[in-house]
Amino acid sequence: MPKLLVQLSDTHIRLPGQLAYRCVDTSACLEQAVAAVLALPQAPSAVVVTGDLTDSGRPAEYSQLRALLMPLGCPIYLLPGNHDDRGELRRAFADHDYLRQSGDVFVQYAVDLGGLRLVAIDTTVTGAPHGELASAHLAWLETALAPGRTTPTIVAMHHPPFATFIGHMDDVGLQRGGRELAAVIERHPQVERIICGHLHRSIQARFAGTMAMTAPSTAHAVAFDLAPDAASDFMMEPPGFLVHAWSQTRQVASHLVFVGKFEGPYPFHDERALTD
Repeated sequence: MPKLLVQLSDTHIRLPGQLAYRCVDTSACLEQAVAAVLALPQAPSAVVVTGDLTDSGRPAEYSQLRALLMPLGCPIYLLPGNHDDRGELRRAFADHDYLRQSGDVFVQYAVDLGGLRLVAIDTTVTGAPHGELASAHLAWLETALAPGRTTPTIVAMHHPPFATFIGHMDDVGLQRGGRELAAVIERHPQVERIICGHLHRSIQARFAGTMAMTAPSTAHAVAFDLAPDAASDFMMEPPGFLVHAWSQTRQVASHLVFVGKFEGPYPFHDERALTD
């Protein structure tokens, strides 16, 4: 039986009763996503949330986030995005010791999930929407990856290290450190995935000899438009999350799961239908 790491992203939780962009109930959306995770046929070993946990980084938003995630009942690993406040995140989740694993400035950590390592690196720049990786981040990552060369590894970050061709989002993507990150990843072939948020869409690209990918938001989606001058718009497409499955004998496989009520399941082979 495979083990599962569920990736939620860009939850953008606001104060209770408040809507994001005056129309998106992000709390209700996360509640539905958590219910969908709990309804999976196989329970996850852990959940990682790849940034933009809250919309404004306020203490009450983190309290709301904590309450919404509590039903999951498995280890939860959080990573800040450009909408977050690291200090408030640490205060709200004071019992999450991994948040202080690399000191009191950046939120970076490495954890063992049992046959899979999760290594999270902080790309956020205080007060700015874009991401950066300085030499200190990359040195930490090199050190974190070194002990696990024989263990499949997932690297988590908020800003994706590749161009998505969604112009207004690439403008606030990873603006510094991408080449240096690629050099680190290329030296560590055990990295099976680089998983990211920020884009509010499911996007995949080859990067430094591995697969890099972004997760959809549990709420609203960035509008799909690859024109260089496309407007910065969002859509209420079906929300979703990613499930990264692994076992001791097989490589990591990543699945996109939509959140919502859908008809089915129906059997592909129905003996009654054949005789009717």
